[in-house]
Amino acid sequence: MAKKKKIGSYPNAMIVMSLTAALFLIGFCGLLVIQSKKLVSIIRQNIEVRVFLDKEGTRAGQDSILNIIKAKPFVLSSTEVKPITFVSKEEAAKEFIEGTKEDFVNFLGENPLRDSYRVKIGEDYFEEAKLAQIKKDIEQIKGVYEVVYQEDLADNINRNVTKIYIVLASFALVMLIIIVLLVNNTIKLAIYSQRFLIRSMQLVGATNGFIQRPYVMRGAIQGLVGGVLAGLLLIGLQQLAVRNVEGLALLQEYDKIVILIASVLTLGLLIGISSTYQSLARYLRMSLDDLY
Repeated sequence: MAKKKKIGSYPNAMIVMSLTAALFLIGFCGLLVIQSKKLVSIIRQNIEVRVFLDKEGTRAGQDSILNIIKAKPFVLSSTEVKPITFVSKEEAAKEFIEGTKEDFVNFLGENPLRDSYRVKIGEDYFEEAKLAQIKKDIEQIKGVYEVVYQEDLADNINRNVTKIYIVLASFALVMLIIIVLLVNNTIKLAIYSQRFLIRSMQLVGATNGFIQRPYVMRGAIQGLVGGVLAGLLLIGLQQLAVRNVEGLALLQEYDKIVILIASVLTLGLLIGISSTYQSLARYLRMSLDDLY
């Protein structure tokens, strides 16, 4: 004999699993955005403007140029990397020879390179127009021979980053809509199984608020449990990736990851409460004939 389903049984596991899957996918998109933003920030911090100095310049003149550049607002302000680095013509020649494997100094009989400063630029100035203005500004300093940077690189990086963010944001938005609809339908089916119990409570005089309270509380708990499980899955995936992918540890911003996990928990709570309340309100207004 088949076991009869108890009146008031509720598919908690199915709802929690649906919420967990939904919140994990949304959180995963957020994790990708955090990692990509950090990667772009690191790339930008390694873009340099090279300031070549006059050959007849003195050490005092070089120091004067350094102090002028340091005072400029476009210089990167960071404790992690050195914003301005002096490279002598001997060091530049050594770098060139190591890179090309050709000793041009012996071939030419002299070193034609110049002393230079390598200046890292703040992210707010990482645009082609602003870099061109920086080049013009520095070249007006007495003792500066030429300023060189990789033209069009800033615009190319900015365009590609914008495309990546648009794709990720679009994917997250589509997933959010699909998932909310899916979770909403799951909760609707769960409330549907409770419709006669709800009607019985109405018949004995229970108010709508009294009926809604335990269901909404249950929805909030389900949302929180789904958020906690999704958060644990995200942390597990992130730690697994850090341990197995070389260099990925440099992209971790744990303060932002904590905010992301908190957002996932909040979103789970809101989806659980709103979907339950919306589905429940429908059956509270339904006539007896419509219940069948």
